Amino acid sequence: MKNHLIIGGSSGIGKSLTEQLSKGKNRVFATFNSHQVESKNAQISFHHLDVLEEELDFKFLPSKIDGLVYCPGSINLKPFARFKPEEFTKDFNLQVIGAIKVIQKVLPLLKVSKKGSIVLFSTVAVQQGFNFHTQVATSKGAIEGLTKALAAEFSPEIRVNCIAPSITDTPLASGLLNNERKIEINAQRHPLKAIGKPQDIAEMAEFLLSDKAKWITGQVLHVDGGMSSIKG
Repeated sequence: MKNHLIIGGSSGIGKSLTEQLSKGKNRVFATFNSHQVESKNAQISFHHLDVLEEELDFKFLPSKIDGLVYCPGSINLKPFARFKPEEFTKDFNLQVIGAIKVIQKVLPLLKVSKKGSIVLFSTVAVQQGFNFHTQVATSKGAIEGLTKALAAEFSPEIRVNCIAPSITDTPLASGLLNNERKIEINAQRHPLKAIGKPQDIAEMAEFLLSDKAKWITGQVLHVDGGMSSIKG
């Protein structure tokens, strides 16, 4: 049985991944921040964690962790001139510094596994360049660099990969998909003419955590309906 830690496992992609992993031979330790979550599934345990706190407490974890997935993120879209520098700092702390703190804290437990896997999240906006995406693209661009650097440093014992989705139907993106017209407009921007579902991204994350991906590391994998590579 494998042990997986999902940071931000109470909503969106993290929730979907937590549920999927629990169907296999996995114990899932999932964290929440604002809203307490309980599960009747014996293979899932939820624990409070605020990644912005100075000291992170992982006493609830076993002595070995096989997989770590960092899901917290934000989407704040507006013209660059309207952003304040402190907004970039706040976002960077959540999406990048939070991930770094978690990885450093859990690293000894991943090393025990001898074949651990870390999955991080970027966005299609890093490589494509979209209007009003400067904040999220800045933080996620750092995540892509972090992925490659850690993959080099941690190999061969720990694999590190990153998933770069396009817009996905999650609570995080609810403001962009809050009516049928917005959903249709965003769907038509993709060659596959559809909005991604949390399960679509979770399937890739589950694969990257598994032994089926044992020869994959240092990659930024685009799960984006074809947006990053096809003009539809």
